[in-house]
Amino acid sequence: MSRALSSWRADRLGGIAVLGALVALWAGVTTAGWVSPVFLPSPSATWTALRTGMQDGALLTATLATIERMLIGWLLASVIGIVVGTAIGVSPALRGWVQPLLEFIRPLPASAVMPVAMALLGLSPGMVLSVIAFGSVWPVMLATVHGLSSVDPRLKEVSRVLGLSRSAFIVKIGWPHTLPDVLTGMRLSLTIALVLAIVGEMLASQEGLGSNILSAARSFRSPEMFAGVVLLGLIGCVSNALLSVAERSLGQRASAR
Repeated sequence: MSRALSSWRADRLGGIAVLGALVALWAGVTTAGWVSPVFLPSPSATWTALRTGMQDGALLTATLATIERMLIGWLLASVIGIVVGTAIGVSPALRGWVQPLLEFIRPLPASAVMPVAMALLGLSPGMVLSVIAFGSVWPVMLATVHGLSSVDPRLKEVSRVLGLSRSAFIVKIGWPHTLPDVLTGMRLSLTIALVLAIVGEMLASQEGLGSNILSAARSFRSPEMFAGVVLLGLIGCVSNALLSVAERSLGQRASAR
């Protein structure tokens, strides 16, 4: 345990050192004047813009709007992915029927689907949420299908001997076996949801960090633009860390059982 903790601390310290080196390089480049501050602001200017935006509330409001949009789209994608993935994973016949359709739709990038969504739903919040859900559903759905279809055949035989119904098999055997795969899929899905939320805000002019970053870039307000980018990185880092903690906690509970 102590060795694992020491390794974890060493990894974290190494990550902090790399991040500090990158910030120092950034500061050195801007101080030397190698890049115009119109395009690359200094770390101090970025921090000032970030602090000012948070204090006056404009940047905080945009951040909360982006987080809300990301989470709603991610939750929709997770529910749809688990439900549809469960139906496909437990039914080989259904899997054979829908597999060609899934393989046709899955490679479509969400950016290619966005114009279709705009034509159908207009430049509305619903359009952005639908694109987020479409792009984020695949990691969860495929993870659920993989987890349920790879259940040990002996467990299936045991469930038949015990007379378990299909729903009982899913709840008592299928989902516990699939949980690690689903949590990994949900982590990937959350990252995709954040990216699509930003792209949707930029294209549909919805309130959020995406539209703020685009507006700052068009007005050559590079400190505000970089402040938005830094916030996006923090949102992604924190959300991934929270899901990692939840994944470890649920994994430990499953192992204890």
